[in-house]
Amino acid sequence: MSTIVAISTATGSGGIGIIRMSGEKCFEILNKIFIPINQEKTEVKGYTMKFGYIIEPQTKEKVDEVLVSFFIGPKSYTTENMCEINSHGGIIVEKRILQLCIENGAEIAEPGEFTKRAFLGGRIDLAQAESVIDLINSKSDNEAKASINLLEGNLSKKIHVIKNKLLDVMADIEANIDYPEYDIEETTNSKISDVLNEIKGDLVLLSNSFENGKILREGVKTIILGKPNAGKSSLLNAILNEERAIVSEFAGTTRDTIEEFVNVNGISLKLIDTAGIRKTNDKIEEIGVKRALKISEEADLIIAIFDGSKDFDDEDREILKIINNKNAIILLNKKDIGDAKLEEKEELQTFHDRIIKISAKENDGIEKIFDKISEMFKSKEINMNDGIIITNLRHKNQIDKAIKSVNEAITSNVAGYPIDIVSIPIKQILNDLAVITGEDVSEDIINEIFSKFCLGK
Repeated sequence: MSTIVAISTATGSGGIGIIRMSGEKCFEILNKIFIPINQEKTEVKGYTMKFGYIIEPQTKEKVDEVLVSFFIGPKSYTTENMCEINSHGGIIVEKRILQLCIENGAEIAEPGEFTKRAFLGGRIDLAQAESVIDLINSKSDNEAKASINLLEGNLSKKIHVIKNKLLDVMADIEANIDYPEYDIEETTNSKISDVLNEIKGDLVLLSNSFENGKILREGVKTIILGKPNAGKSSLLNAILNEERAIVSEFAGTTRDTIEEFVNVNGISLKLIDTAGIRKTNDKIEEIGVKRALKISEEADLIIAIFDGSKDFDDEDREILKIINNKNAIILLNKKDIGDAKLEEKEELQTFHDRIIKISAKENDGIEKIFDKISEMFKSKEINMNDGIIITNLRHKNQIDKAIKSVNEAITSNVAGYPIDIVSIPIKQILNDLAVITGEDVSEDIINEIFSKFCLGK
């Protein structure tokens, strides 16, 4: 394969920038543009660093003072010879070093190509490779822990345990088919039943963990719902601790959704402020209201905010209908103005333990909201030392396919089908699981996965 190069650090000014290069000609190219200080160029040892200068080969002009890290394959990230040029941060310097590498034989890397080569080289499997981008995109400590768990190969290990049990069963099936005179079919059928039921339990646990994994990865989809001037935008600003949304005394200021991520006691919220719910002749505002209603149907949590200084009106009651039987918190806002004792209303009795009085304007009661969210989603927390969380939809879909194949195998076995017929869905289980780790996956899927990576990773 060609020698590839890319800038691995984020674009912009910084203390250092890293240009990563990997491939057979890695050190040959480096020798053309790098002069180590007080060391011979030919001395290349893995897991060492050299101090020196990147130069223009023709003019010998110094480009930057750098440290170069050396990694010799197969004991490197990509399993190939690698180097990382640690330069001073800055777009001009980094791009000039990148260009020098290209001019002297390297090719610009595709997104995720370094990790793709690690997968193709057998250092990591596909599930571990996908966890790299999940770790990079983590928005909370728990999400990062889940990604590390997968990066360490814990999901892959679990899948290999399941596959080994199935392979053991397949060996018994093959023996039964090849040596029917020993009449061990009844014993084999019993073993198949026990193994399949055990495997089904393991796979269902993994599949069910996706609900928690989705929350870790995407955040708790949280909608702020209320009629105009209830204080939705003030609440958003108070939670974010910044002036993110326009606040005004005029009703209908917010006409579209505003989305922000916020971390609440370790729980990532995808917070969405919506247009005020009311009947309106304004076409643009009407679109915003319809969008708010649609999003509320998909929400993990609805924060319904009411003007607690006034009695309920018909618009408030419409909002109560929307959140009926939904996961919701009731906020009675504007306690700094007055208190209409709305918590005593019959309409709110089903939410009695999720009613909080606040003043978004005065930032009063915001911590109580955080505490209530923590309480509601505490059951979603996973002990990362004990459990594997599925955060990837591709993995979830493949596990569900495997469960379907398990059910088919169990049904065939219970129905007394010939043992070679029972083996067909068992082989399919093995194929379904092999797609997760990349042992049996198409090149198109591999390319699609790595196209989502950033350059230089």
